[in-house]
Amino acid sequence: MTVWMHGGAYSQGTGTQFGGRTMADLTQSVVVSINYRLGQLGYLGLSELAAQDGRRSGSFGLMDQIEALRWTRQNIGAFGGNPASVTVSGQSAGSGSVCALLAAPSAAGLFHRAVLQSGPCTLLGTPDAARAEAEARAFADRAGCEGPAGVAQCLRAASGAALVEAARTLPTSGPASGDGLLPVAPARAIGSGAWNKVPVLIGSTRAEARLFVALSQPYLTAEQYAAQVLAQYGAAGPEVLARYPVAAHGSPYLALSAVMTDSTFACHTAWTARTFAAQVPTYVYEFDDPNSPTLAGAQVPGLDQSNAHSAELAYLHDFTMGDRPLTAVQVGLATAMKRYWGAFARSGTPAVPGQAAWPAARAGVGGATTLVLDPSATRTSTSFEADHQCAFWGAQPPRSL
Repeated sequence: MTVWMHGGAYSQGTGTQFGGRTMADLTQSVVVSINYRLGQLGYLGLSELAAQDGRRSGSFGLMDQIEALRWTRQNIGAFGGNPASVTVSGQSAGSGSVCALLAAPSAAGLFHRAVLQSGPCTLLGTPDAARAEAEARAFADRAGCEGPAGVAQCLRAASGAALVEAARTLPTSGPASGDGLLPVAPARAIGSGAWNKVPVLIGSTRAEARLFVALSQPYLTAEQYAAQVLAQYGAAGPEVLARYPVAAHGSPYLALSAVMTDSTFACHTAWTARTFAAQVPTYVYEFDDPNSPTLAGAQVPGLDQSNAHSAELAYLHDFTMGDRPLTAVQVGLATAMKRYWGAFARSGTPAVPGQAAWPAARAGVGGATTLVLDPSATRTSTSFEADHQCAFWGAQPPRSL
């Protein structure tokens, strides 16, 4: 059985957007989608609240997720599920939540496998106590609660409108580390071997950053692209431009999308997978459908937004936010993907009779075998890291998302 953690930058979304009926029917499994507290009030790192709860206050959303797993263990048998065979799965911030669950001592034993989609643990960092406190204070200030003390009481008395307006203008960093709930940042915990070790399925889409570039800089010019790369990457900027020329990609939008995809989601997926593979059975995928739907409301006329962040969701869920239905060929890929995910959830190995074999990544091997999920022909590849220029990006200063 699978417990699904939705994404949405820790600030939006709901489990009901991701129906699990087709997955459950096809794989003869139980799918649970949960809600958890979001936004500043879901991750409110006020030290005065820490006095009320030794686990600190910055991770209410994570506490909700752990409680949902406890509830599942206690009650899922009544729905035909097996409490001794639980897979926790998430995408984007939901994957970041899975990273946190892997590192949270109080989540130990509540799940037995993990799926991380488009949210590698080395990319999605967690704020420490000082940063969480600063973000909570900024939120309180915006809501009209500015004093050095009594902030929690003031927030409890604030109007809903004031809280909504304050949250609307501030990002949410998600669960904080350094407390009793999440003592160590997930990437560090996993790297040290001090985590809730379970088999892992991890991957990303071929062109993750197309979503973000399309929404922020859809009509980027070549001059703007060059200036942005030189400003952002400093001394490495000229080499980035040489490795990602506009002419080779077809447009400044596609070139910048490739730079951002490779330097963030793609290579961090590869690096996170290596860390997992040294310790547990690990299976790596890349979603690659050049005609995949776009998130409804995110389409920009004239731009190729295929394989962008969230593209795979319509293939795994009864997803309510795709801009168009899947074609018959895409439904075939969706069926194969559900069967892979279902097999992994059932046994920890994504082995499906009649479908392409999905070998585990081997520890310490660069260019780990990746299953490429392509509607024309699902296949294995060992060129993922080369395709995304991960050797180059690994030599650059680390950047979080």
